[in-house]
Amino acid sequence: MIRAAAFEKVSYDRFAADWEKNFPGTDAEETARIYADIRMPRRATAGSAGYDICAPVDIELAPGKEILIPTGLRVRMREDYVLMLFPRSGLGFKYRLQMNNTVGIIDSDYYGADNEGHIFCKLTNDSRQGRTVLIRKGDGMVQGIFVPFGITEDDDAAGIRTGGFGSTTESEQRHE
Repeated sequence: MIRAAAFEKVSYDRFAADWEKNFPGTDAEETARIYADIRMPRRATAGSAGYDICAPVDIELAPGKEILIPTGLRVRMREDYVLMLFPRSGLGFKYRLQMNNTVGIIDSDYYGADNEGHIFCKLTNDSRQGRTVLIRKGDGMVQGIFVPFGITEDDDAAGIRTGGFGSTTESEQRHE
């Protein structure tokens, strides 16, 4: 197996700012506790492809509801790899828990973005049986799989990433 990446925590200041934006009113002591307890992603078995990214707090998600979760994580990886994020299989199967963008794509250059490459997960409970999803703090909520990729022979991408969502489209528009 190729060792292509390493997970890290974002800085406390980055996490605290993003947490407050998404969970306003959380006191500083609780935010510090949440940050300190963030678990680094791990594979469950030697044959697992996915690295479990764990819930930083208990998450209860009613049918039809969505939540944006700052994970406190970023990932440094080889430039010819991408991290793809998917809901944990059991949560998707039992509850139709879905990522809002279907598959999360974390590019290698996101690590150096203005937000430190902070990975967020936006989840929706798409249950058709009216079932509420409960994910306990420390339990896996999504799984990340590192995938190598290629580029075309005539590729000339020269843009520089500065942010997250939309930043590559913006650089493409400037490039045209």
